[in-house]
Amino acid sequence: MDRKLTKRFWEIDFLRGISIAKMVIYHLLYNLNYFGQYDINLNSTFWLYASVNRPIFIFLVGVSLTLSFSKAKKSFMNEKRLFLKYLIRGLKIFSWGLIITLVTRVFLREGYVVFGVLHLIGISIILAYPFLRLRLWNLIIGILLIFLGLHLKDLTFNFYWLVWLGLKPVHFYSVDYFPLLPWFGVVLMGIFFGNLFYPDRSRKFHLPDFSDFYIIKSFCFLGKRSLFIYLIHQPLIIAFLYLFGLVSISL
Repeated sequence: MDRKLTKRFWEIDFLRGISIAKMVIYHLLYNLNYFGQYDINLNSTFWLYASVNRPIFIFLVGVSLTLSFSKAKKSFMNEKRLFLKYLIRGLKIFSWGLIITLVTRVFLREGYVVFGVLHLIGISIILAYPFLRLRLWNLIIGILLIFLGLHLKDLTFNFYWLVWLGLKPVHFYSVDYFPLLPWFGVVLMGIFFGNLFYPDRSRKFHLPDFSDFYIIKSFCFLGKRSLFIYLIHQPLIIAFLYLFGLVSISL
């Protein structure tokens, strides 16, 4: 098999690994605050700064899609099979998002996940398919969607059915909310820069190989398994805190 088809780029796995690690730490503190009634200020300057990992994580979704698309094209898939590949993959991840919705609805009640990061990623994988061959248009459309989403951020509406798009109803709150506006714009930005810097699954800039450093390798390990970690980390954290008496949960 062509080495390019199996090659991974350590810097992408590393950044994704950092993002997933920060998310786990944030949710650990959030659970202590929510279930254990600990007074932890999650709106502090530190955590607002740390939240920069959110756009990085979504940006890397777009970059990864370009790498996946290059690999699929080299496998000589026809157009129909290519689309089905992304349709099935997107629906699978979106289905995990629906499971997260159900679980958080049972355990959290208030603030449960309506359209979280897995819903976004699943839908974005499907919607992004026609954009994967584009270049500059991804940058232009991405910027427009981001600005539109930022404009909608502080607005509220008297209906609920477009919450997935970014039109929030009055008093809406969710612990994990990633609407298409502006976040699909961030995905398109990732596609643009992925096509720019990693065309044909080749890195077009010089970067020393630090992948053998222990810390780098550890975060790369997390980055390669980000979906699995996302799915299991919350139940494991809650079980750990409950077993050690740090939180109390009443259903």
